[in-house]
Amino acid sequence: MNRAITIHTPHGPLHGQFERPAAAHGLVLLARAHHAPIDSFIAANLANRGYAILGIELLSSQEAQFVDATQNVPRLAQRLLDILDLIRHDDDMRELPLAIFATGDTTPAAIRAAAQRDSQVKVLACHGGIIDRAGRQSLNLLVAPLLMLFDATDDFAPPAFQRAASHLGGVHEMHVLNPGEDPVSRVAAWLALHLPD
Repeated sequence: MNRAITIHTPHGPLHGQFERPAAAHGLVLLARAHHAPIDSFIAANLANRGYAILGIELLSSQEAQFVDATQNVPRLAQRLLDILDLIRHDDDMRELPLAIFATGDTTPAAIRAAAQRDSQVKVLACHGGIIDRAGRQSLNLLVAPLLMLFDATDDFAPPAFQRAASHLGGVHEMHVLNPGEDPVSRVAAWLALHLPD
């Protein structure tokens, strides 16, 4: 099954794609500010492992023209909450155990959204991003097991994780990727460990 998804906002439509393989045993929401070529590779890799994939852009085409649009954590978090509402009411998605895989500037927004929907979001994986921008309250409330992946060249995000780690009450793990290491294999192992069948 493959469906186009559109969410309308006052700042323009958000576009996404939902793909569900036969006998899917979970749903992964790919939280992105805008589409990147790597997304197709990530989606295909996770789909091959039996996960349904919902990849959706959190910024409209108009918003994506502004350099600082990805820094608006409250807006991105609200967009994610709207997407979680869509999932909860969609017959093809709502019964599947849900994980979020976020990257970069969407990471703090994903943590905020997961903290507010602790019964819906079962597991969270993030690649990069300044985690403490999620805010102390969201870090304290986060229940979903959290995997944080960082590139070896990232000098800013790992210290932010160290600052935030003392406020994380749930299961959490950090890993610095070796040059050329595929983050998807780490994410898939985390999902297999923590996402209920």
